[in-house]
Amino acid sequence: MRAVEIQEYGGPEVLRVVEAEVPAPGPGQVSIDVAYTGVNFADLKARAEGYRVPALPFVPGLEASGRVRALGAGVTGLAVGQEVAALTQGGAYADVVVAEAVTVFPLPPGVDLRTGATLPTVLPTAYALIHTVGRLQPGETVLVQGAAGGVGTVLGQLASAAGAGAVYGVVSSAAKAEYAREHGYDEVFVTSSDSTPSFAKEVREATDGRGVDLALDPVGGETLRACLDSLAPFGRLVSFGNASGAQPWQVGQPDLYPLALSVSGFSILTLAQTSPAALRALTERAFRTVVDGVVSLPVTAEFALPDAAEAHRLMGTRTSTGKLLLRAHGTAGDSAVA
Repeated sequence: MRAVEIQEYGGPEVLRVVEAEVPAPGPGQVSIDVAYTGVNFADLKARAEGYRVPALPFVPGLEASGRVRALGAGVTGLAVGQEVAALTQGGAYADVVVAEAVTVFPLPPGVDLRTGATLPTVLPTAYALIHTVGRLQPGETVLVQGAAGGVGTVLGQLASAAGAGAVYGVVSSAAKAEYAREHGYDEVFVTSSDSTPSFAKEVREATDGRGVDLALDPVGGETLRACLDSLAPFGRLVSFGNASGAQPWQVGQPDLYPLALSVSGFSILTLAQTSPAALRALTERAFRTVVDGVVSLPVTAEFALPDAAEAHRLMGTRTSTGKLLLRAHGTAGDSAVA
């Protein structure tokens, strides 16, 4: 089978297509004939700096859709040939991937394989940020960093559907701002990624000085600090990534006491390891929002599996919106499609 492998850290050019042995599932695992693989920013960090890479060589890829190829010992509730989506700990940039059965989800009726590949990381993350960790209440206001990305696209729709009083987004370009407004955002602030974040002032102006009830941040560093400065009394900040690569920032009592603020965190990959049953329950609730038509995640670019480096280059420019996919075997076409 084909796999896209990292043998050294570096730019997109280090992604190499190799021939590999087809993996067999162990106890409690499932092997999947991959149809589509989702491309995530965590994949770029794995390639460039070894994020969550246990050892080299390494095949990246945290999510895939496809058909069950084989079941490991003890696996129940799934069948060979069944269409599924899966969250993995790597290995999805390949024609066949092995995943823990507890993180393999049958596709709901009406959800095809292409759509299914957009769901395993983005949708449960967004659902948790709004409902489980963020605990958004009707009428409250929300601020989302990266509003035009995959998670941001879903967050805007979920927040609106939950009855948010206003949904504010932060993006890096006017084109992204226009895209975000089409996916649930009431107002979008454009800020340069190479300057000190200035959106906190704009948020205060937009909310008549009050600030927002919930801020969601995947960037970290100074952006996280600016999110904290954007909160209203009793506001909540949820950190769900550190795309900036900044040193972990610590918040203390002097930051929280004056306005009774709270800070929490979320990582779907960590939850998959520490509490897979909780992840499964969360994912099942999240998937229902697609079936019910509450949210949709546009696939804005699709690449053949051997062109993974091109997908990484596009995502690395920070100009992409929505979701990027890789197309593996069993799907038609060979070139990138927007």
